[in-house]
Amino acid sequence: MKKDYSNLHRVLVIKYFWQVMRNFKTSLFFIILGSVFYAGLDIYIPFQFLKLWNILNSNNFEFVSQAKGIIIIIFMLGFARWGVKRLVGFSNSYFQSSVMAGLRSQAFSYMIGHSHSFFTNNFGGSLTQKINKYARAFEKLMDKLVNDGLPLIIRSVGTIIAIYTLVPKYAIILAFFCVIFLLTALIYTRFKLKYDVIASLADTTTTGVLADAISNHSSIQLFSGHDFEISRAGEVIQNQKKATVFNWYLWEGLGSIQSLYFVIMEFIIFWIAIGDWKLDIITLPIIVLIQSYLGRLTENLWSFAGIVRTFYDGFADAQEMVLVLNTPHEVGDNITNTLLNTKGEVVFEKITYIYTKNKTKIFDNFSLKIPAGQKIAIVGSSGAGKSTFVNLLMRLFNTNSGRILIDGIDITSISQKNLREQIAFVPQNPVLFHRTLMENIRYGKRDATDEEVKNAAHLAHCDKFINKLPYGYETYVGERGTKLSGGERQRVAIARAILANAPILVLDEATSALDSESEVLIQDALRNLIKNKTTIVIAHRLSTIREMDRIIIIEDGKIIEDDTHDVLLNKDNGIYKKLWNLQAGGFNKNSDLDSDLI
Repeated sequence: MKKDYSNLHRVLVIKYFWQVMRNFKTSLFFIILGSVFYAGLDIYIPFQFLKLWNILNSNNFEFVSQAKGIIIIIFMLGFARWGVKRLVGFSNSYFQSSVMAGLRSQAFSYMIGHSHSFFTNNFGGSLTQKINKYARAFEKLMDKLVNDGLPLIIRSVGTIIAIYTLVPKYAIILAFFCVIFLLTALIYTRFKLKYDVIASLADTTTTGVLADAISNHSSIQLFSGHDFEISRAGEVIQNQKKATVFNWYLWEGLGSIQSLYFVIMEFIIFWIAIGDWKLDIITLPIIVLIQSYLGRLTENLWSFAGIVRTFYDGFADAQEMVLVLNTPHEVGDNITNTLLNTKGEVVFEKITYIYTKNKTKIFDNFSLKIPAGQKIAIVGSSGAGKSTFVNLLMRLFNTNSGRILIDGIDITSISQKNLREQIAFVPQNPVLFHRTLMENIRYGKRDATDEEVKNAAHLAHCDKFINKLPYGYETYVGERGTKLSGGERQRVAIARAILANAPILVLDEATSALDSESEVLIQDALRNLIKNKTTIVIAHRLSTIREMDRIIIIEDGKIIEDDTHDVLLNKDNGIYKKLWNLQAGGFNKNSDLDSDLI
């Protein structure tokens, strides 16, 4: 995905933030109003001190009660400022946590709807980080807006106006330096933006490489890849370090320029103030007030660089996720029909599919009809189109042309959820959630009772190993099911399909990961599973498909042969016959396994 950190994408960040923020408009309004109120008091309270200093400077004790009255007013204003600031803080805590939760839900719910190819082309760890950085970016921006941004605007403008009402020329000097300061910061940070992007991308790259290595730790151990992976990770970590250090050096450069501005501004103002005091143009209390305002203004202007830095950092972080949010789903829904009481007839009608990554044409005007309840096997060499056939049926990809029909209904006219509820899929290499066995099996039918889950596990002969585990069905299977053997994972996948009880069943060499004993155990379960179901078997071992209703040989996306096992085996110079004879030496044709249905 091309990275583009333009102003347009910052507008998009605000757009997607607002989609969640608008649900909490009352809290947001109170936070902004409260921030303006207590920042305004920061400007008004020093005026009360000026009154107090004038009274004290007069050395007239007749005004003691008036001075005490001013102190009470200052106390009340300070207490009000404290109260409002605390209320803003509590409101902001609720607002930010609520919006961040909403942003995570927004990002996850949209991202999880992307196509199969999207996830195969992106690191899972990087995608997870993008969601978290998206929510954290809002936290960064909101914190700076409430705690620094709004108060900075109110205090800076208020300070200049306040001083202007007393001695206009000092306000003009301050305004001039403020403009120079802000323009310098904006120009500098815009120049530095590209380096912020480089640092952000380096951070994402590091996370992706680390996550990839950690999730494949078993391969690293088996192939002695520790030194290689440490070196590979070290390289990206060093690249991130270089990008980060250079980025921070640039910020130190801006800080140096700002410090110089402050020194010059302070010198000029007090040089002029001493001359005006000598000429009795201004009084000592006004000088003290200017010093007080100047100190606060300097502090606020100093934080402006941090505000701008957080602004760009936050938007750079959020834009990574916004690019995902703004990318249309490759496979979308246009719902005009619904599949109900599905019989299971499947029709591929003049299908053309071109693999977008390398422009390889997998299917060209491909047609196939599978009557409801028929059991077929699809055989072919690697790259012949077997997996693509299944992926198109399940709408993991869209066809370039043609239609796929189930019971006469175009699958693009129904929701993906509705479609996939009609298909139970048992993959060759099942990947499980790091959840309990009960939860993994129940994924086939999420409202199933415990008894239904256990019955499906029994039919798939999962209970034979589950009952030996210390925690039984409440045992966690590890990330991607790594605590289970390949055969155990396969039986869990079969149990899940049994529980789903969908009218269409797809088996991608469902017994390939099983040893001979396990394979024998689940033959009856599979026989029961495929009864009255349209069954599609992706076959590699021909011994498992001899009793299918039809065996379809696919090569280069075309049907070469299509008939029963016996007919194809008697066909002179047939491809299936040649494949069968090649594999005949690898198994005993008279064995029980060879006569099995699957």
